[in-house]
Amino acid sequence: MAKESGPKVIARNKKAFHDYHVLDTYEAGVSLMGTEVKSLREGKASLADGFAMFYNGELYLENVYIPEYLNGSWTNHSARRRRKLLLHREELAKIERKTQESGHTIVPLQIYFSGSRAKVEIAVAKGKKDWDKRQTLREKQDNREALRAMRERNRGVA
Repeated sequence: MAKESGPKVIARNKKAFHDYHVLDTYEAGVSLMGTEVKSLREGKASLADGFAMFYNGELYLENVYIPEYLNGSWTNHSARRRRKLLLHREELAKIERKTQESGHTIVPLQIYFSGSRAKVEIAVAKGKKDWDKRQTLREKQDNREALRAMRERNRGVA
């Protein structure tokens, strides 16, 4: 049987697009323990409250929930531990410069397997105001209604 091609998405952070204006995205490797990889292969993870921060010039993923592996022993991992992100030095410098601007943060968008390696798509993002969120929801609703009206109109013609 042939291996699957393309990335296998484990978790997406849908709330990130609602709460932030996504400016730039990057693909980063993640330094994981064996039980974390096994837990991810079972398709369990949550990026809902996750964010990334710099410590001593290195980027770490914080508050991402990867549950403990059920068949793990004393070597099991902590569910919300700090995980190091693996990026090139130039990318780290670029991200650090952007996050020093007011209102910019780093949020994880999705975690997936690319081949046998776990990857995280992170984004430099700027927080939305409440009126921005309402405006975005209004635009989505208007687009949905327009598509629905066009579909009904085309259905009547045929």
